[in-house]
Amino acid sequence: MMALTDFLRDVGNDSALLLGGLRSTLLLATTISITGFVGGVLVFFCTLTSNRIGRYWVESYISFFIGTPLLVLLFLMYYGLPQWGVRLSPLWVSIIGFTLNVAAYNARYLTTAYRGLDTGELEAARAQGFTSWQVFTLITLPQVLRLSIPGLTNQVILNLKDSSIAFLIQYTEFFAQIQELSARNFKFFQAYLFAGIVYLGLVSVIVLIARHLEAKCMIPGVRG
Repeated sequence: MMALTDFLRDVGNDSALLLGGLRSTLLLATTISITGFVGGVLVFFCTLTSNRIGRYWVESYISFFIGTPLLVLLFLMYYGLPQWGVRLSPLWVSIIGFTLNVAAYNARYLTTAYRGLDTGELEAARAQGFTSWQVFTLITLPQVLRLSIPGLTNQVILNLKDSSIAFLIQYTEFFAQIQELSARNFKFFQAYLFAGIVYLGLVSVIVLIARHLEAKCMIPGVRG
């Protein structure tokens, strides 16, 4: 009990640093969720091209970033690019690296949903004179977004949890501050348990929002 009391006192003493790290975590997770979503929609749109070469390169992009460990990409950008005279801050390396990775996953979710659409509806729209962009924005995208809500929201949760690896490239987010705290007081178990509880609380909030969003977007009588 005394050890817990001492740890909570340490948390209180370092509350400003921990809150600053938490803000950095939320900044990164929110940013990459937005940029990764927009990038995923753009990549998904490119997969619909009738050009075989174009589709090949888009599919190669998706396969590469899904198949490559994110940490390798972050290390390559943060530690490798300076050898070529390109130096980026830890935040920008994280945003760019995560965005490339998340966009590939989101594009895959959208592509999977697209395969379940009624092709007759799309062909009817084209027969009515709709342009490819109109078919995409008015018919295809709204439907695939609704069907992809579980996958997209799960990706947001992964973005939050995966943001913790950014401390390995010197980005001082929440987990980095927890590392600093545990290194000073040697209460590693309490520190990592506390971090796990905080992340669990944040994930729980996202899950509640996701369930509400799914319920709002559900079409009566149709299971997504």
